[in-house]
Parts: sequence; structure tokens; C-alpha cells
Amino acid sequence: MLGERELIKLFPDFKDLIQPSGIDLRLGEVFAQAGPASLIDDQKKLPELEKLEPPIYTLKPKKGYSVTIDRKIKIPKGYSMLYLPRSTILRSFVSIHTALGDPGFYGTLKFLLYNYGDFDYTIKQGERIAQAVVFPVTGSGEYNGSYQEDQK
Repeated sequence: MLGERELIKLFPDFKDLIQPSGIDLRLGEVFAQAGPASLIDDQKKLPELEKLEPPIYTLKPKKGYSVTIDRKIKIPKGYSMLYLPRSTILRSFVSIHTALGDPGFYGTLKFLLYNYGDFDYTIKQGERIAQAVVFPVTGSGEYNGSYQEDQK
């Protein structure tokens, strides 16, 4: 795991969000599921999504939402990221479901934000929802999957 000095060097666009052992990630956009999805024989059919209106989002109980963070990220070759929920949302019966960030990934991080509680949860665009923890990976290649975005 890397400390803040190394994180600032690797992720200068996130300098204002660097913590002692991770990078805070802020809520960008929120989407509700608007159609079915499937994964059969490695063929992905992602659901249609309905964008909710910012800047204040109300998450209904027992419902998940697809969310983005507020800026693109580039994970350098030789590093990987794990994403953990911030404790404030956990204490509110809300959690983030994430996947591994592979070396060389560039793009918009998308997570599942789920309200496990029995009541609405209100959150504002730009609030810190997760923290990225970065680890060195030796002998790694680079991500070349279908979610890679162009680096323009």
C-alpha cells in the first residue's frame, strides 16, 4: 500500500483528495436501472440507465444505483487499486460495491451504491463516497478491456 507522498506523484489530478493511505473519490452522477441486463457466454448486456437529476440525490430503501466518480482516473502500469466505502455512508446503512482497478486502466470509475436501510438516504453530488487504496503489482501487463476510455 502506498502513502500520501507517492500517491501525490502518481495521481496529481487527485492531489486535493489524497489521504494518508488512499485517495478519496467523490460522487459524480447517479443512475437508476431502467431495463434488464445479462451476462451469457461472456456476452455483456448492460442495463439501460435513467440519469437522476443532480445535485441532490435521494436513494430509495433496498435499491441499488449505478454511480460514477467526479473525474476520470489513470491507474499507472505496475499499480492496482482496491476501492472501499467511506465509513460515513456505512454508518448510514449505505454501501459501495466495487471491482478491482487494473494496471493501465483509464476512464470513469463506476460503482454500485446500495441503500440497505429502511429509509431514504439523501446525498449531494461531490460528496466523498469511497477511498481508493493503491498497491504495487510486479510483473503486470496493462488493462485492455471493454471499459477502457480514450485518453484525449
